[in-house]
Amino acid sequence: MSFFVHESSYIDEGAEIGAGTKIWHFCHIMAPCKIGKNCNIGQNVVISPHVEIGNNVKIQNNVSVYTGVICGDDVFLGPSCVFTNVKNPRAAINRRGQYEKTLLKKGVTIGANATIVCGITLEEYVFVGAGAVVTKSFPAYALVYGNPARQIGWISQHGYKLHFNHLGIAVCPDSGWIYKKEGSHVYCEKVE
Repeated sequence: MSFFVHESSYIDEGAEIGAGTKIWHFCHIMAPCKIGKNCNIGQNVVISPHVEIGNNVKIQNNVSVYTGVICGDDVFLGPSCVFTNVKNPRAAINRRGQYEKTLLKKGVTIGANATIVCGITLEEYVFVGAGAVVTKSFPAYALVYGNPARQIGWISQHGYKLHFNHLGIAVCPDSGWIYKKEGSHVYCEKVE
């Protein structure tokens, strides 16, 4: 086996798991789902059928990733964050055929105890603060907090708040990479 699974976890036959991935205590990985390479899945995590997880994704303890969720590479899911997949659930009504897609693109971070309501897209490197309730889509590099979540600024790929000058240019204090703001969009120009 090219990945690690703790003996207390269950992996359904037909689940695809990439090389170097680690699955810790009391997890259930359901089929068919796809988990990429070099992921780290903390204890008490459930990955539902048809979920897609990219490479190098970190899923902290007590997270359930429900059908309809797609995570790109380098996504971070904080402890006990929550996903939904139906907007109007009722116990007496079967809505399994109505699951909505939720897309987390490359580098997205979801803080601890945040709730992500289904049917939205979080573009590259969006950072969702702890406890936020996300009910709509946000653009790349958005920094969002609150209930309901609202954008309070912009954040770099390295996780630092960006401060744009009058020309719409910001520099990440950690990497030195340059970010440009054009209207409601931010772009990164790496400086190697």
